[in-house]
Formats: sequence, C-alpha cells, structure tokens
Amino acid sequence: MRQIILNLAISLDGLIEGPNGELDWLVRDPDVDFGDILNDILSDKDAIFYGRVSYDKWGNTRPDDTAGKKIRDAYKLMHSKTKYVFSTTKTGDGTGAIFINSNIRERVLEIKQQPGKNIWLYGGAKLVTTLLNLDLIDEYRLAVHPVILGNGKPLFQDIAGKHRLTLVETKGYKSGVVLQTYKTNRHHIPPA
Repeated sequence: MRQIILNLAISLDGLIEGPNGELDWLVRDPDVDFGDILNDILSDKDAIFYGRVSYDKWGNTRPDDTAGKKIRDAYKLMHSKTKYVFSTTKTGDGTGAIFINSNIRERVLEIKQQPGKNIWLYGGAKLVTTLLNLDLIDEYRLAVHPVILGNGKPLFQDIAGKHRLTLVETKGYKSGVVLQTYKTNRHHIPPA
C-alpha cells in the first residue's frame, strides 16, 4: 500500500509560517541546494496532496527565469506528479489537478490502494489536521529549523486524541536544521 508522507519545514516552536504567511525564517544550508531538497522529497513519490490554500499559493509555482537548471528541473519533476487538492469550495481549475470535495477518508484510502509510489502530503495545516485525525498519515519527515518564531501558523492544532510515533531517523545539517523522521505507530498497546 502507498504511504502518505508529511514532509515539510517547521520552526522549533512548531510553526509552519510566520504571522503573515512568511517563509523568510527558513534557514538555508550552504551545503544543500533547494533543488536537491525538492528532488529528495520527490524521489519516492508520484502524487502530492494539497489543501486548497496551499495549492493556490504553491501548487503551480514555477521558478523565475534566473533560476538555475537544477531548481528548474526539480520544479518540472514536482509538476509531473499527480496533484490532489482537498477543498470544500473549489471543484477544479483546468490544470489537471484532481479535486476532492467530500468522502475524504474513502477517497484517500482508495488512492492509497492504487499502484504507485508514495504520496507527499504537502499541506497545509488544515489538511494535515484532517488526515491526522483520520489516522491516514504514515510517516512524518519534519525539517526542524533552529528558529523560534513566537507567532504564526502552527502545524498541529485541533488534534483529536493521542497519536504514537516511532523515531526512525535523525539527520543534522551544518545550518542547524535537523530532519526528524517518524513512522506512525498503529500497533501501540496502551498500558493497562
């Protein structure tokens, strides 16, 4: 079965955006190019899940004409993936993205059963909350940036119940960013 993998950047205090949607807090690593990061994220995936707001902001973004070949190729790879957009207000946009407006659990389970590679849960926070509360996220790859924003959009909010995770890998970078990978632990037996 295909896995849904949440892969995104987060501040040390658990925020994914500044108070006005800013991403200027992301720490750049001198040894890691954004094109490499994007290629790494996409290497084991052939589909992307977007919430409508994230899709409208980033789903069809293209690098500008001054971008290097590596980043242009990474965006080309990203846009070659099947895009699913979860929205209660939008039913399509003519780009070939597949819009899901209802029966989220059933539709996601159907997609997970299809042959193919894993699915990148791009975000946003509302979609993450929905899929987490439905216990549909299989893996969390969080790039924790060494910055405390103090104010902004939290990744985890309105979570129903406890969700156990198992740490499977931690990788540090010179910049201070730490990539933490967790698998969902659905086999946890609560203490008696």
